[in-house]
Amino acid sequence: FGSRTPPSSGQLFDIVPPTSPNPSVPTMRSLTHCRTAAGRVGQKASPVAAVAASRVQQRAFAAEKAPATINGKVSQVIGAVVDVQFESALPPILNALEVQGFEHRLVLEVAQHLGENMVRTIAMDGTDGLTRGQKVEDTGAPIKVPVGEETLGRIINIIG
Repeated sequence: FGSRTPPSSGQLFDIVPPTSPNPSVPTMRSLTHCRTAAGRVGQKASPVAAVAASRVQQRAFAAEKAPATINGKVSQVIGAVVDVQFESALPPILNALEVQGFEHRLVLEVAQHLGENMVRTIAMDGTDGLTRGQKVEDTGAPIKVPVGEETLGRIINIIG
């Protein structure tokens, strides 16, 4: 079960895995596992403490975003699996990547670090026409889906 940041109108909704790869990012499994304002563990937390913990988590998401974009290029395409090579740092697992100069918007999600500045990604749409050498840009964040009153009753696919 992932923890959630509280949605508000026009805000994006994130689900964080319970074991975050970054130990400095707080995660909440349930209100009973959340620390209370007094610092006791194992007791049911007050709603105020739960809201405060989720705000700390929201701030952590904002601090995690990389200021500069990471650029790479397509190395290999096997169906929905696309390997991308980067010149420098690798994007974190679960980050969204966008293919530049493709006939439609193609979003890739980082699934695995292969080493040698390569990542294995899963395409969120068809890869027909995708060729080696096409530019790929890291968005600096995981795939996000908008929530709020504006989206109630609408059907939204994984890339919006």
